[in-house]
Amino acid sequence: MLLSLSFHFDYYPLLLVTIVAWIVPILLSLLRLRKIPAVIVEIIFGYLLGHFVLTNHATVSFHILEFLALTGFIFLMFLSGLEIDMDQIIASFPRKKLNYSRFVANPLLVGIAHFVIAIALSYGATLLLARLINIPHVWYFSLIMGTTSVGIVLPVLKSRGELSARFGQMIIISAALADILSIILFTFTAFIIKNGFKVELLYILILFFVFYLSYRLGNRIKHISHLKKLVFQLSHAASQIRVRGTVVMILIFVVLSQYISEEVVLLGSFLSGLILSTLLHKGRSVLMIKLDGMGYGFIIPVFFIMVGMQFDPVALKEFDQSLFGFFGLLLLTLFLVKIVPSLLWTRLFGMQKTVAAGFLMSSRLSLIIAASAIGLQLGVITPGINASFVLMAVITCLLSPAIFNWVNPVKLAEGEKTLIVGGSSTGVLLARRMNIHGKKVIIIEKDKDRFQEINSKGLLIVSGDGADPDIYKKLKLTPENYVVVETGDDKRNYEIVNFLRNELLHERIIMRACKMPCVEKLTRLGVVSIDLHRILATAIENLILRPTTYHDLVETFENYSVEEITITNKAMDGKHLKEVPFHSGAVLMMITRDKTSFIPHGETYLRLGDLLHIFGTPTALQEVRKIIQGKPEQ
Repeated sequence: MLLSLSFHFDYYPLLLVTIVAWIVPILLSLLRLRKIPAVIVEIIFGYLLGHFVLTNHATVSFHILEFLALTGFIFLMFLSGLEIDMDQIIASFPRKKLNYSRFVANPLLVGIAHFVIAIALSYGATLLLARLINIPHVWYFSLIMGTTSVGIVLPVLKSRGELSARFGQMIIISAALADILSIILFTFTAFIIKNGFKVELLYILILFFVFYLSYRLGNRIKHISHLKKLVFQLSHAASQIRVRGTVVMILIFVVLSQYISEEVVLLGSFLSGLILSTLLHKGRSVLMIKLDGMGYGFIIPVFFIMVGMQFDPVALKEFDQSLFGFFGLLLLTLFLVKIVPSLLWTRLFGMQKTVAAGFLMSSRLSLIIAASAIGLQLGVITPGINASFVLMAVITCLLSPAIFNWVNPVKLAEGEKTLIVGGSSTGVLLARRMNIHGKKVIIIEKDKDRFQEINSKGLLIVSGDGADPDIYKKLKLTPENYVVVETGDDKRNYEIVNFLRNELLHERIIMRACKMPCVEKLTRLGVVSIDLHRILATAIENLILRPTTYHDLVETFENYSVEEITITNKAMDGKHLKEVPFHSGAVLMMITRDKTSFIPHGETYLRLGDLLHIFGTPTALQEVRKIIQGKPEQ
């Protein structure tokens, strides 16, 4: 069979769709509207494109767009699964006898309770709404109202530096569980609606069996040294073996889902992302960049633009005079079914933060649109209700983060923080990298134009002079806070460092130094200096002598990090290292005792005050911290 390349396909509609996908982020950046999700604007532009530009275009062209939109939807569900950190969920499994205090402090248990209460409230609210409008299937409608968008919740918490805090962990785990449980319930419900209660319903369990096999097999394969070397060699240039392998895995789950039933594809694509999330650690950041490029760079925008193109405002006429009343009640209900269950957190965080969390959990995006579209195909959602849910997704994505930040404003001066004096490119890059670790970083910038530019990027920044004592009083500088001085001007840097050290008597100061005389002056001041020439030479040395190790450490900084943790738990004093139940995702590299560092072994005795140098994932480091610092388990 010869390959036939036909150039008769009309690429004009696809050209317009890609232009919209390309221009939307640029417009949001130019208009300084970066906090508005791009997908919302893509839906709006898609509506304009479909109803005013491509009104009389060939049907075959739309079939191509529909195929790409479906592929984008599958990839979106895959990335939704990939966003979920299963390590955090697994780490939350209760390990002690439960009482009420431990229940409300456990993110996993409260997350499940939050979802159950939300679904129960949604069902009751749907029964009331059914008196106002025609709702063909009450249960399916209530499932749609119970959804949450991890894709909105995660960036909001990360930008505020709250992702690793207890408050942020509670919210993100609840949102992740809402995604997981919603997709499972949608799959079973859609299958039953289409096929009824049949034995074939058990076929869905095959997906979970394949998920388990993939997890076990993947954990064995990734430790084979020869395979790891081969994958590293083929991960670049034309091979891109990791990307190809990911696509294969996605399609295995999708094709298997299609053999079971079309409605199971949602679950299959989500599970493929979840399995990769459980397996990936090393190399994840590089692969994530490539997968995000494939998804958000091309096929996922096609999905959202097509949602806008197929949005039919005429369908809203089915509500007649009750349209605005229904809209108001639906929006109110979508907020209440998330705010009321969030009251479970009141004892831990107080009413203000609890209500704010409820508003953030009310944001809905991809899942509500996808579930509504599936319901429309099944005939359990009317065209008017489908159009309403698309509008609700747009409204909640705009309102929820804004209300969350308004009800629970960021308190710059509170908690652990790092100050960066100067908004240079190096300072901004450092702030971004620290934010990825969930650390709060505040930039101090004197230049007003540079302040506005950095502020528009969503980083925490205050306007002020690094040599002004009032700015440090305002930010409540404590001896534990690090101050990084990086204005871009060596002379100015030294003046600020000298002021901090001699006037404010602050000790934790870091500054870069390009010349040896400057290093000597900083050493006399007791300031940590960064020798750029030495760092550059060391980096090149590592690239030559140990390239694989260097790339793994540099390219996976958001998944692995090194922490210095001091032993403060008296129960650890005098114990053999082999007796300490370290998390499997953490490795103890070195111990510092009395200013002397050494590599430990199983028979090494631990002492109070020992400084442990530990390499591992954020979840593993959190568990280790609980053990060696004597913090009570949640």
